[in-house]
Amino acid sequence: MLDILVPTTPRLADMRFYSLVTLTCIVPAFAQTSGAVGEATSDPASFVNLFVGTTNGGHVFPGATLPHGMVKVGMDTDSPGNHAGYDANGTFRVLGFSQLHDDGTGGGVPLSHFKIFPSANCTSFEGCATSLDARKVLRKILPNGNPDDFASPGYFSTNLSTGVRVELTATRRTSLQRHTFPPRSDGLIPRINVDISNDGQQSSTVPTMVVDPTSGRVTGGGQFQASFGPGRYSIFTCVDFRGVVPAEYGSWLGNTPVRNITNAKQMYRGFGSQLGALLAFQPTGPSQPTVILVRTGVSYISTAQACNNAESEIPTFDFSGVSAAARASWNDVLGNIEVTIGTGSDQEDTRVLLYSSLYRTHLSPADYTGENPNWKSTEPYYDSFYCNWDTYRTLYPLMSLHDPERFALIVRGMLNIQQHEGWLPECRGATQQQFIQGGSNGDPIVSEFFVKFATHASKLNVSSAALYSALLADAENLPPDWDLQGRETDAWKKFNYIPQDLVEPGGTPSKVVSRSLEYAFDDFTISQVAKLLNKTSDAAKYSGRAGNFVNNWNPNTTVPGGPTTVKGMMQSGLIRSMQPRLVSGDFNFTDPRHCSVNDPTHATCFLDGSPLLYVPQDTAKLVELQGGTANFIDRLDFIIDNGYFDVTDEPGQQIPFMYHYANRPGLSTQRSRQTIAQFFNTTTAGLPGNDARTGAMGSYAFFYLAGLYPLPATRQLLLSSPFFPSISFTNPVFNTTTTFQAKNFGGNPPGGTGGSVFVKSVTIDGVPWKSTCFVEWDVFETGATVELELTTDITVPCGSTNDALPPSLSTGGYD
Repeated sequence: MLDILVPTTPRLADMRFYSLVTLTCIVPAFAQTSGAVGEATSDPASFVNLFVGTTNGGHVFPGATLPHGMVKVGMDTDSPGNHAGYDANGTFRVLGFSQLHDDGTGGGVPLSHFKIFPSANCTSFEGCATSLDARKVLRKILPNGNPDDFASPGYFSTNLSTGVRVELTATRRTSLQRHTFPPRSDGLIPRINVDISNDGQQSSTVPTMVVDPTSGRVTGGGQFQASFGPGRYSIFTCVDFRGVVPAEYGSWLGNTPVRNITNAKQMYRGFGSQLGALLAFQPTGPSQPTVILVRTGVSYISTAQACNNAESEIPTFDFSGVSAAARASWNDVLGNIEVTIGTGSDQEDTRVLLYSSLYRTHLSPADYTGENPNWKSTEPYYDSFYCNWDTYRTLYPLMSLHDPERFALIVRGMLNIQQHEGWLPECRGATQQQFIQGGSNGDPIVSEFFVKFATHASKLNVSSAALYSALLADAENLPPDWDLQGRETDAWKKFNYIPQDLVEPGGTPSKVVSRSLEYAFDDFTISQVAKLLNKTSDAAKYSGRAGNFVNNWNPNTTVPGGPTTVKGMMQSGLIRSMQPRLVSGDFNFTDPRHCSVNDPTHATCFLDGSPLLYVPQDTAKLVELQGGTANFIDRLDFIIDNGYFDVTDEPGQQIPFMYHYANRPGLSTQRSRQTIAQFFNTTTAGLPGNDARTGAMGSYAFFYLAGLYPLPATRQLLLSSPFFPSISFTNPVFNTTTTFQAKNFGGNPPGGTGGSVFVKSVTIDGVPWKSTCFVEWDVFETGATVELELTTDITVPCGSTNDALPPSLSTGGYD
């Protein structure tokens, strides 16, 4: 059953006080707009549940935004896990409605700037609660115990316990809020609080604010702390009102509002002080609701630019028009993927899970074009790469399938950053460099684009020369701080691994095995670009460096109490325990259970590793190192069955699909389906952890549901069976549609075990294909119908020939 936080039909309670208000036309989040099973829809946004993962540490943002919009306007609550502002648990109180958020992050709470808060019950201007703690209120709670919140792509609404209804929508850099106050006969008048200083971390310094006493316009800004790095940034806002004329105005410091004060300089006392503006409005009348429209422009450049953004993007305060345009933008991108559903009881739920996952992949990175304070450029500028380590594996390969034009803009922005800062961006937020988690993981992102779209790069205004130059800079040039950009290149080139005991200027000696494995994969992606550019010697050089992962393989390590077939590792279990190597070449010892659920010391680790078995460029070599396919299967089974598999850690997300390389794709199909059944659903607690920094978890779940798994920067995708009778991908650059059809689809087995879901044979446009384990990128370039014959036989192999196995660096197939 779905934990439904949004109505399937409009509620009478929603309309009780608002019959005279022009409300936005909202398509409920679960309305079926396709007439019958199997039909396509012109409104895929209707299958998106924005509340998936908004409790239980999912840190999902359910507010209003455009695809990759800079502004993400949403509710802020006082819950301890409010990284995206919102918490679906109705016991938490509302602090305001901020214009900027991120989705699915860890670290410090990012953004959450310029909260707008409606106050309905102030007995006087001076008696109005203004500080974060004093002003917060509960939401209205429905009979089922859920808060009275609603969301669909481009729109969010809530009914507060004070009787105020708040609705939100957005353009790229501007939000529009509609605050509807209930009729009052007691003389209390509506007030709007504009919070200038409180971000998610309450880190503001040197705030500025000016209130125009005639129009009520509030301009201001300040400096704030980056959430996952050492930097600070400035950001500015411009807030206008439409609907009624301000009757009172002033400023507040903490919980003290002062009438007629128009400038922050008259009140601000120092670091940590809460500062904002308070405006009061004459009600429409004693028997009518009062509607106040609040338009908020945001800029990283200046208050003047924030005002220009607002005036140019929302000139007429047309809430319905802005909301409709936002939804249309979402349908444009979501509509490039279509599924037909079967008659199984799970099919509608599974479709919601698929489109909700797809939706979240388009929240970040965010389009900050025109908002870069660091240099002027005519190139696109994207931010909120938070972080590339999380997203390069699945998010960008998914973008390749259905949104390559946006992908090209992102790549152009990354190349422009490299040209000005020296290295491709890694972890980045609010225009600031943040801490790297693994390698130079911008490399596989731009390489993914070029490997898939080399013949179209020029048409998409992506310079192959600039792209390759950026890759070489990451691979060869030592940055001043390799905790923030680039790689530990000198050590990598000297030792062919990163020694644990090497101390040198430029960064922190940590995550050494993770860095080594990531650097090897980064170099592999560079080799694939070099091949396409006919740089033969470079291709050989970087292919050789891509094999350096073997230098971290300790063949003598075993797991205490584990099977004898599980021997040798780079690090143990799934995630954090490492077998680091020293400058001398000797291996240091770490208990293979370290930082896993089986760790006898119950240690925890933070960004301190990368999992066993993550060498996507050469899994065949891992099979060899572990003694052959039988041992490899034993190892995978041991990892998953004993709790070492952590679905929330991105490098391990490939593990359920790795049985393909042992010629047992049926096991991959079953393990991946069990993963979805165990960890993903459409409830507010429907994610196993946070959304993994800007959509990594969403893109991962999407691929599993589609019956695919990507190999970044290659022309191959691992193949399983989709959770639907068919799924189609339309690629606007190729102007093609590729459809995967599951022949004799009989539904998805409960729990993911068994069923007629295993791929027995594959045909492409009616021609038999050599493998049931992978398809080539060609099927997406040319467009094709890929028909999968399904069986209940879990023992089906990849095929009858050696080239039926997926490619690996050591066995060939990437050329």
